[in-house]
Amino acid sequence: MEWVILSAAGRLARVDVAESPWQARAAHSPRVDHDVIASAALAVDGYVAAVSGSGMAYRVGTEQLPSLVPGGPWSLWDATTTASVINLPENEHIVGLYSLDIDAAPLALGTTGGVVKRVVPEYKGWEDWQVMAVKDDDSIVGVTQAADAGELVFITSEAQLLRLSAREVRPQGRTAGGMAGIKLPEGSEVIFFGSVSKEDREQAVVATMAVGPGSPACIKVTGWPDYPAKGRNTGGVRTHRFLKGQDHLALAWVGLPPVRACDASGTPRNLPAATDRRDGTGAKVYGPFSAFG
Repeated sequence: MEWVILSAAGRLARVDVAESPWQARAAHSPRVDHDVIASAALAVDGYVAAVSGSGMAYRVGTEQLPSLVPGGPWSLWDATTTASVINLPENEHIVGLYSLDIDAAPLALGTTGGVVKRVVPEYKGWEDWQVMAVKDDDSIVGVTQAADAGELVFITSEAQLLRLSAREVRPQGRTAGGMAGIKLPEGSEVIFFGSVSKEDREQAVVATMAVGPGSPACIKVTGWPDYPAKGRNTGGVRTHRFLKGQDHLALAWVGLPPVRACDASGTPRNLPAATDRRDGTGAKVYGPFSAFG
């Protein structure tokens, strides 16, 4: 199966593997620069869709992307930039990929303002098309594909995590603006949106990094089953307890282990090995961290 991978640094490549890229990458060692995966999608007839923060989707052909060796390790340091294959408006960026398979699970999108939407994949040969109407003061923070049996997840800057059933979000048309996903207090925003499939619930993990002007950063990794499910438009549960001098989460991610991290240049960063309880403080880390994946 041909997959397209989006790296944490915004570079694109393709790889032919029988399982998801995260599962295939788990066996890759040692780490290499630019090996953190931000998003991946299964190609259909040589194409995938890339979604921008404003809710536009763009067709991306796999032929114009470099091919990675399936056995890895995968470094996307010299892969194709999104800007070189997608004509994006100024100040726009790609937040994720999705498959154009009409039989795939609905596309789910979450915004920094806590709005959620699911839309049945639709593709009629367009070069670009709208998948969500996004308000001017909002932007999409994550995209994923989630069947009714799966679960959606929001994580906020104030360290709240909302786990909810995907079936609570009924699919809407492409131009609809979505519905309330997570309830946000003033000054808070969503920093991660994603999904966990029914098959992955027991293995998935949650990674968070708390920061602040008066304390070193702290990172922790917790099992997904530790988090109770809540209803849509609620505040969720605490996912990271701040130490004195910390005031927000800078990074968050949910997916299959092992979690990987990098700095802004794509250089691998080591993560604490030990897991922590759901509302724990994590382990102190030093040096720059830019992304989990």
